[in-house]
Order: sequence, then structure tokens, then C-alpha cells
Amino acid sequence: MEIDPFIFRLSIFILSIFVGYYVVWSVTPSLHTPLMSVTNAISSVIIVGAIIAGLSGDIKSIFNLSNMFGFIAIFLAAINIFGGFLVTQRMLQMYKKKKKNK
Repeated sequence: MEIDPFIFRLSIFILSIFVGYYVVWSVTPSLHTPLMSVTNAISSVIIVGAIIAGLSGDIKSIFNLSNMFGFIAIFLAAINIFGGFLVTQRMLQMYKKKKKNK
């Protein structure tokens, strides 16, 4: 008996959601900033692939399904990158020593 490839990929996707959830929520606050930096680096690689997918094909077929998913991926990865930088800056501000007023 052969497993349908869609069901196989869907089960991997669902398992990765659960694993990702538990991995992210078990991270200590001191490791949050380095992990955000790694996530930003991964998102920057994803955005390069999304640009390639979004601009693939000829000019007549710019509204293909793969192009639309590419543009959506560019948008979501950009939100992830810029949001990650904002969160990282905020976390780094928490670790700076405050100056005492005289």
C-alpha cells in the first residue's frame, strides 16, 4: 500500500508545527536574541528564493500560482525580517545599563 504524497507532506508539516512551537517556547530569554539573528538570516535566504519564484516565467504569465506564492512569500519574509530586527533591538536595549541621573 502506498501513502499519498499529499498526506505524507501534510503530516510532516503538522509535526513541524508542533515541534517548532515547543522548541520556541522552551528557549530561555538569554538565548532569544541569538536565535532571532539566526531566524533573520534564514528569512533573508527565503526572500531570495521567493524573489526567484515570484519573478520566474515570462512576462505574459506573471499571475501564475507559483508567482503569487512567491510574492506572498516575499511579503511574509520581509515582515519576519523587519519585525525580527525590531524585536532584537528591543531585547538588546533591555540588557544595556541605564545611566544614573546626577
